[in-house]
Amino acid sequence: MIDVVLPCLDEAEALPWVLERMPPGYRPIVVDNGSTDGSDQVAADHGALVVREPRRGFGAACHAGLLAATSEVVCFMDADASLDPGQLPLLTARLGEADLVLGRRVPAAAGAWPAHARLGNAVLARRLRRAAGVRVHDLGPMRACRRSALLALDLADRRFGYPLEMVLRAAAAGWRVTEVDVDYLPRAGRSKVTGTVRGTLRAIKDMRAVLSAHQGQRTTMPA
Repeated sequence: MIDVVLPCLDEAEALPWVLERMPPGYRPIVVDNGSTDGSDQVAADHGALVVREPRRGFGAACHAGLLAATSEVVCFMDADASLDPGQLPLLTARLGEADLVLGRRVPAAAGAWPAHARLGNAVLARRLRRAAGVRVHDLGPMRACRRSALLALDLADRRFGYPLEMVLRAAAAGWRVTEVDVDYLPRAGRSKVTGTVRGTLRAIKDMRAVLSAHQGQRTTMPA
């Protein structure tokens, strides 16, 4: 069994499609982060393990799901139907030759990835390549790694910087990081991040703070 952490905030519309496409042997853990649309009940009705995380924040939800997971391999992905869980085996199949596998998003339809969000992601990915020396082109939310190793990284961010911090700390720990192309679909409903310029800027701000803190730590390390 492989646990799949799905941070969730008001995704009742998307969850049925996502959970029905979960591959055999993959257990969905839906982390409800304060939904008001009944997402938790929809998730439970579709067989998911539901975890409630009252502290708002993408990282808070991801970490709560990680703590609830019990499988050695754990995956993460959004719950908004922008990613197909049926493609998770593409990532987990690469574990062994890599320690952290990221899903590199490839738009599968017009409008799936708004220009402002795609540009912000590209800028951050370029800075990440320079800062950590990893060949990463997308900070996408679909990823796979080993749970015990991830817990040992002791990630601290509980906002939108969590995915970036994961890659930074993994690279610093000597992990092999790779990417696999996955389809990026038009999400169900309106995104809290890429759906608005304001949401995208908020996520970029969180990630820049994590990146700046990492670079500051590197410059203060003794020679």
